[in-house]
Amino acid sequence: MTAAKKTVGVGIIGAGSRGVYCVATRMAELAPDENLVVKALCDRNPDRMKEGKEHLEKEFAERGVDTDIRLFSDYQELIADPEVDLVMVSTTCDAHRGPALAALASGKKVYLDKPIAADLDDTIAIIEGQYKYKNTLMMGFSRRYEPAWRKAHELLDDGVIGDLWMMQIRAVIPYWRYFQGWWRRRKWSGGALNDKSSHHYDVLNWFARSRCEKISAFGGRTDIFKPDPDGPERCQECDRECPYRHKMSQKEIAQDYIALRGKSWLEETEEKHRHDNCVYLPGADIHDHVVSQLAYENGIKASLFWAIFGPKSKNGETLELVGSKGRMILTRSSSQIDLATDYGERQEVIDCKGDEHKTSHYGADRQMVRDIRRFVDGHDPVVSALDGYESTRMIMATHKSIDSGGETVWMKDVPSARSV
Repeated sequence: MTAAKKTVGVGIIGAGSRGVYCVATRMAELAPDENLVVKALCDRNPDRMKEGKEHLEKEFAERGVDTDIRLFSDYQELIADPEVDLVMVSTTCDAHRGPALAALASGKKVYLDKPIAADLDDTIAIIEGQYKYKNTLMMGFSRRYEPAWRKAHELLDDGVIGDLWMMQIRAVIPYWRYFQGWWRRRKWSGGALNDKSSHHYDVLNWFARSRCEKISAFGGRTDIFKPDPDGPERCQECDRECPYRHKMSQKEIAQDYIALRGKSWLEETEEKHRHDNCVYLPGADIHDHVVSQLAYENGIKASLFWAIFGPKSKNGETLELVGSKGRMILTRSSSQIDLATDYGERQEVIDCKGDEHKTSHYGADRQMVRDIRRFVDGHDPVVSALDGYESTRMIMATHKSIDSGGETVWMKDVPSARSV
């Protein structure tokens, strides 16, 4: 009989949909096995903390775990709480720096949600903090925890397509919510590209096993979300027919939107913290489409084809790898890998769906909870701060290339941390 794992107290800074309703809810579901128990929450919005406390205490109680979650308005007090062993930072990414550095300084285990930061200054400061405080943090790039992406990486390691030479990620995902929430301004999010495609660049780096050497990109804003100064500010004030109405008004709602019907969301007044800003509200300065070309130091070439408009579809995100004797195409939503090997002589489809496929992020969040437990127990993080640092530096290089009309940006010219 396996001995029960020691309880690990978790404190969450940023009690929104990602921290509470995705990751911490998965912790509750796996509490009988992994014994990660939320002990504290911190958020700028007291009502949001109360809603998160009520939700999580119920989730843990249903698995036979009692917890009385304490609420803090100051993240320093949460970090200092003796019952908190693991600090999770899931604030808006422009607010990552302070909590991440304080948590690293405390010596406690630290989880930081992606992307690492909204700008290069904060990105570099967090990396330097790791070296200064001799502490390591773990990051939450979901594709690294999804079964299909792990299987594809394993197949590449096994040499089934030979030497890797080309990669492509196509992500056409109707994510207009980036115009509705805090992602709509670069100073808060680093841009929609930073929030979504920091994932994609991390995957490309993971598979390339090399550092990106240079990037050239084209992108910007279409007229699809053209600002309308005469429109209402937010969905709940609007009676127009609109395909982009916020999902809070729909009868059936996705798992990561459950929280967004609470009082704390409906009564927000600031543009940054409202979740239902009109997609046409002036002020958004993010890109809605990008095509980027990447060259790696080891000779591998890669492309990203990305848009946050277009129809919802079963193959909205794919990864294609081309090697010296084969190729594979991974379709994220189906968790299937279409594999051609032996110079095309063998064709097969590998289905990677498991029992947890229908949970958040196709099972990635549950696997991430297991890997967080391993991290707390002394193993290396699956995704490190250095991985987050590299992907955000590449995003900022991509912005620079777009803003210059597609000029090539060499990564050696992008500001970097002294310690790396």
